[in-house]
Amino acid sequence: MRDLLTALALILVIEGIAYALLPDQMKRLAARAARTPPQAMRVGGLIAACLGVLLVWLLRR
Repeated sequence: MRDLLTALALILVIEGIAYALLPDQMKRLAARAARTPPQAMRVGGLIAACLGVLLVWLLRR
């Protein structure tokens, strides 16, 4: 559980840095994401999740 909370905290750090350093680009990215079809978002999210699980597995074995 501690690892999960650490990972979530790191996500907040990375997102915070991105919004602090590149606010205009982050607005454009959010607008583009809003125009992306839901199916494409699902596929991209599934691919990202699978890659994340694979990476965690590789790093932890």
